[in-house]
Amino acid sequence: MTDDPQTRYRRSGFNGSVRRGRRPVVVVVDCTRGFTDPDAAIGSDMSAELDVIAGLIREARQAGAPVLFTAIAFPENVPNVWLDKAPGLAMLREGSPAAEIDPRLPREPSDPVIVKTGASAFFGTDLATVLRAYGADTVLVCGATTSGCVRATAVDAVQYGFPTLVISDAVADRLPSAHHASLIDIQAKYADVVDAAEATNYLREVAAVHQ
Repeated sequence: MTDDPQTRYRRSGFNGSVRRGRRPVVVVVDCTRGFTDPDAAIGSDMSAELDVIAGLIREARQAGAPVLFTAIAFPENVPNVWLDKAPGLAMLREGSPAAEIDPRLPREPSDPVIVKTGASAFFGTDLATVLRAYGADTVLVCGATTSGCVRATAVDAVQYGFPTLVISDAVADRLPSAHHASLIDIQAKYADVVDAAEATNYLREVAAVHQ
């Protein structure tokens, strides 16, 4: 009998679990119009995932957990090697509608937006500093895309020392195969992949502790 991927990883010494702290922060990765509008060249229909993300944001607020957003926004006339490989991303220019947070999400004016020009939300930004200022001991990652910026952000979150949860039904990708393969890899090596129900229960436990 052939083992499933997670069993094989577990037998090889991977696939442990991360601790859940009492000061979580939700990081919403790149839920901008360019990615969430299916009519955009680089976009896809994320309606179902956006509904889940919106629910998580509301649960986070009930738990007193900060919510951060990220957005790719390239400045004009500044070279970026990433655009050589993925020229479609050039539509995500500073000040463009494509770089705006999708209005279907309940972002508040006080929620920071970390602007980036790389895949990871940590690369070239002050995200790690902001998370430490919040006293974050757990990071919940959702958004787009699973195989790209979500995965890169989750990997770097661990490398910066933050136990990380990736919410499986609150992340999206253009290709289902890339989505599923990335979640298998993230679960095995970097973060706990949980669904929104488990993440919600965790946030409610945090809320109860803080009452």
